Amino acid sequence: MKTLTLSILLGLAVAVYCMPVSQITGQDESFAKNYLKKFFNLTEEEGPAVRRGISPLNKKLAEMQRFFGLQITGSLDADTLAMMKKPRCGVPDEQVARFSTFDNNAKWQKNSLTYRIENYTPDMSVAEVDDSIDKALQVWAKVTPLRFTRIYSGIADIMISFGRRAHGDYYPFDGPDGTLAHAFAPGDGIGGDAHFDEDETFTFRSNTGYVLFMVAAHEFGHSLGLSHSNDPGALMYPVYSYSNPDTYVLPRDDVNGIQSLYGPNEDIIVPGPTAPTTPDACDSTMVLDAVATLRGEMLFFKDRFFWRNHPQSNTPQQTLITNFWPDAPVDIDAAYESQQSDRVLLFKDQQVWAFSGYDLVSGYPKPISSFGLPKKVKKVDAALYDEQSGKTLFFVGSEYYSYNEATKKMDKGFPKQVDETFLGMTSKVTAALQQGGYTYLYSGPQMFEYAMWSGRLYRVLRNSYFLPCTKY
Repeated sequence: MKTLTLSILLGLAVAVYCMPVSQITGQDESFAKNYLKKFFNLTEEEGPAVRRGISPLNKKLAEMQRFFGLQITGSLDADTLAMMKKPRCGVPDEQVARFSTFDNNAKWQKNSLTYRIENYTPDMSVAEVDDSIDKALQVWAKVTPLRFTRIYSGIADIMISFGRRAHGDYYPFDGPDGTLAHAFAPGDGIGGDAHFDEDETFTFRSNTGYVLFMVAAHEFGHSLGLSHSNDPGALMYPVYSYSNPDTYVLPRDDVNGIQSLYGPNEDIIVPGPTAPTTPDACDSTMVLDAVATLRGEMLFFKDRFFWRNHPQSNTPQQTLITNFWPDAPVDIDAAYESQQSDRVLLFKDQQVWAFSGYDLVSGYPKPISSFGLPKKVKKVDAALYDEQSGKTLFFVGSEYYSYNEATKKMDKGFPKQVDETFLGMTSKVTAALQQGGYTYLYSGPQMFEYAMWSGRLYRVLRNSYFLPCTKY
């Protein structure tokens, strides 16, 4: 009898504020053990190895930490526990790889596949469901020789249905949220089929529910033979994230994975957008888009992503910007935290977005001219909040402006030349930050450390000083 692999997508539209905890409780240890049993095949063992301190629990903790890019300690620390508590997919994560396939590289032995939609969700119109399913399949067809044909009766290779709770496959759904859908690896019978939890609210485009296109595209990756990726930007990452279906481009990691099974699309196609890649903190040439703080954490922005680094943590956590702030822009120009209003402000082109917690503040986005910046300013290159003065500095080209957060007005006598205040800074400031009594101005892949008030330059550092590479 053929063994089928079930993959389950657990989704959450936004991340949670994760502050490292100071103590690991007995309840935490029990939770962690159950987590490792479920997702990393932890088994209870006895014997000489265990008595010598080589615990299966320690081994599995190290495996889990390696998969998620955490510091590999083999012990239950705050970062590891925080990762365990994030909503996630139900498929085991035993393979440590950017992309991964199911055991024995399970795949279809043909390139022409059929699909059938057995029933519909009442959340969307029939036309919207049809369009979402078709577009989700075409995501994979565009980069492979695979071709999909819809049938309306009989048994298709990929049978698609909506159901709730126990729905006939021995893998019951769990009600609203949690498990959004599941799919089976290629094979006979139920192999390749995709089931969607009818207790969820599926949408056509709105991010107020779960966009069916995104959930289906992920599940069809399983239907075609892909397991999960540990690349947070990949479609096959275990956590749901919103993207606009009209502009969605399959990330490079997923392209590499599916082409490892089926090869590339050999048809002549009109060149389109390049498959996006995920920024790598180990890239010594990387130029960050912006740097900011958030309630004691440091945030590093690049393209669609940002890293969060807490002072008590040794490992920055990378996530999609829109997973944290669904209404935020990507590829931002500047960012800073306003401690008076407890808001994070993100700048892109001539607009600014303000967020309180996860939520976009009412009235935003606003034009950057609302700060008093001249209308000739087309973008802010970097922003820096000075804790002592309560002023925010906006860097624009070779100049900077000073904004009084208390009076909500721009200070007189500005703009000034950057190198008047920050001696030797003659190149463009691309990001800025204050930390530990020093001002740090980023320019390209370098970071310049200044005394906060004297403007004296102390050191020139690499970006990795605050954003370390954790691959070593």
